[in-house]
Amino acid sequence: MTSWKITKPKKKPDLDSPLFIEGLPGIGNVGKIVVDYIIEELEAEKIYSFFSYSLPHSVFVNEKSLVELPKIELYYKKNSNGKDLLLLTGDVQPTDEVSCYDFCEELLNLLSQFEVDEIITLGGIGLKEVPKKPKLYCTGPKKKSIQKYKKEKSISSDVFGVVGPIIGVSGVLLGLAGERDIDAVTLLSETYAHPLFLGMKGARAILKGLNNIHDLKIDLKNLEKEIKEIEKNSGFGKKKKSKFLQKITRQKDTSYIG
Repeated sequence: MTSWKITKPKKKPDLDSPLFIEGLPGIGNVGKIVVDYIIEELEAEKIYSFFSYSLPHSVFVNEKSLVELPKIELYYKKNSNGKDLLLLTGDVQPTDEVSCYDFCEELLNLLSQFEVDEIITLGGIGLKEVPKKPKLYCTGPKKKSIQKYKKEKSISSDVFGVVGPIIGVSGVLLGLAGERDIDAVTLLSETYAHPLFLGMKGARAILKGLNNIHDLKIDLKNLEKEIKEIEKNSGFGKKKKSKFLQKITRQKDTSYIG
């Protein structure tokens, strides 16, 4: 088994059956964009961080021009007028199958302590061309889990033949949650399959769907500004990036030393 170092809070927050949303790096970074944006807009607080030797053998240069190890982090937001949230983001994903399964089991054990009543994983469907209006799909281990998502007009559950294997934490967490009889669903948005492309429009489609279904009240105004800036550069990010874009693009940097 893979050993995971988990940094825990001094005091665990009191959350009421929170909704869990996962958004780690993947195709178009769609899921990561969504979760990082929610964290920033709601000013969510970090409670756990995860590290393992199974993460990629590299370090990142941060905004202070210092290096730091890759990590995965869990944030929370206590909502007095809505659903409490747990939000998973990170620089990377586990690099092999065993460590991915181990991480997902560790995560599910942790989520059970918070009595999470629903798990949402996020990802992108890679296309050969940039989609003008990305389509949104949903699936899950059980029919009952996706019923309310099927009612949303912008979301299709007809994924057979459209979606191949769902790789990484987004897929494995979904399957293992089903084995534990936890409601789980994945939201997948079309995006361009280029490794440096930022799937901002796909992220917007997911955020709109989450807002409609869960009434998250996430203001998309700042995201719209980022989309306009990125479109000026054909979807590959601008030379001078905002802090938000710096967060979601640093693991895509292709300038390596070593």
